[in-house]
Amino acid sequence: MKALVFDKELKLVDNYEKPIPQKGEALVRVTLAGICNTDYEITKGYMGYEGILGHEAVGIVEDVNSDDKSLIGKRVVPEISYGCKDPNCEWCAQKNYRHCPNRHTLGIWRKNGVFAQYFTMPVEVLFEVPKNVPDTQAVFVEPLAAALEINEQLHIKPMDKVVVLGDGKLGLITALALNAQNLNVTLVGKHQNKLDIAKAQGVKTALLNDFKIEKIYDVVVEATGSVNGFETSLSLTKPRGILVLKSTVATGKELNLAPIVIDEITVLGSRCGQFPPALRLLESDKIDFSPLISGVYSMDNAKEAFEKNKEKDTIKVLLKM
Repeated sequence: MKALVFDKELKLVDNYEKPIPQKGEALVRVTLAGICNTDYEITKGYMGYEGILGHEAVGIVEDVNSDDKSLIGKRVVPEISYGCKDPNCEWCAQKNYRHCPNRHTLGIWRKNGVFAQYFTMPVEVLFEVPKNVPDTQAVFVEPLAAALEINEQLHIKPMDKVVVLGDGKLGLITALALNAQNLNVTLVGKHQNKLDIAKAQGVKTALLNDFKIEKIYDVVVEATGSVNGFETSLSLTKPRGILVLKSTVATGKELNLAPIVIDEITVLGSRCGQFPPALRLLESDKIDFSPLISGVYSMDNAKEAFEKNKEKDTIKVLLKM
């Protein structure tokens, strides 16, 4: 099968061995996959991973290695992690596989990813896509689930003032997700064309240079991944407010964390989320991710798609199998 592999360099392989589903696993034929910034970071050494890249996909189940064959022929999306299944593992018992210390993660850690014609995953982390949700929307379920995890961790009250800082993929999706739940959210960023995508779907937006920095927000979502973004987020969070970190900030720069103590700010790390709520939101047709798609490439042009993903104005690049 064809596969996009990282093995000290990025290469398209035409004769990669087709995976065989192990006990409890399904074989999924990929129809559409999405390139994430994490995929790019892996090519720079992140996680020390080598193998097939990719963790965002939608596909058709062609085989199941278990007595229950009900998923065969179904269109599914995979959660990115599965756990060790040890009966003593508290994380697996809660189906919170992303925190299992012995987890496998698609295209990131100990598990070949979805940038291939086929992949395998345990059936418990495969979820059927509603019939009214096209592949071009379903392929966004992983970042949408990550955005919705904020609601899993935190109760945002209807009258709370929420601001999302950063108009990249994650910031846009987070703002759209919160807005779809009728929350009072404002998206702040540096790129008018990206802000306009959210504005067209009813989200309040503002350019950072025109935005008044004041400590009046109950919930601030940091989605820039930059030191300046983190510092600005602190300057927006009201005393006893909540700062949600949706992106990782790595820096050697000295940070002034005194405002967290002085203003008694709660800092909440937020990563992956559950797929069922994201699929229900997609089924409700309250969000349209089509404007986020910057290009759709065939598998034969996968390396070209990766280059497109690096461009500044690119939001989301898809691979069609």
